[in-house]
Amino acid sequence: MAKGITAVFPGSFDPLTNGHVDIVTRSLKIFDRVVVAVLSNPQKATLFTVDERVQLIQEELCSRFEGVSVQSFSGLLVDFVQKAQAKIIIRGLRAISDYDYETQMALMNRNLSEDVETCFLITSEENSYISSSIVKQVATFGGNVSKFVPDRVQKALKTKVATK
Repeated sequence: MAKGITAVFPGSFDPLTNGHVDIVTRSLKIFDRVVVAVLSNPQKATLFTVDERVQLIQEELCSRFEGVSVQSFSGLLVDFVQKAQAKIIIRGLRAISDYDYETQMALMNRNLSEDVETCFLITSEENSYISSSIVKQVATFGGNVSKFVPDRVQKALKTKVATK
């Protein structure tokens, strides 16, 4: 374990999936602290508000894992990473197409701040096809998403899509 090192796991988390939980769980085997950084981007249409996403993630992860905190952010990720006193960005990779995009972002982040490194974790096989977008689409059409998201997220999804 990298003692005393804080890593940031950024994303929109709209909604949190079992794949996200897996990445956080595995990251805690490497780093002492993981800050789940929930992107607040008013230009992106989300199902859950940033406050709802932060609350769901706190309820799901902070109650289960020591060393996890959740914060929202906007603007440049490297600025948030520095503010969080971290040096590592964690990114999960599902497929080779993720690698192309994430490599581009990692190189840009390193260019913006040479002190920040990106750590790629390959998603567990059982979560390799799960994405927040697909989960939202299935939930919107009344499909069962219980295998893809934590229970409290599934309940929140049912409530949210029923009111839309």
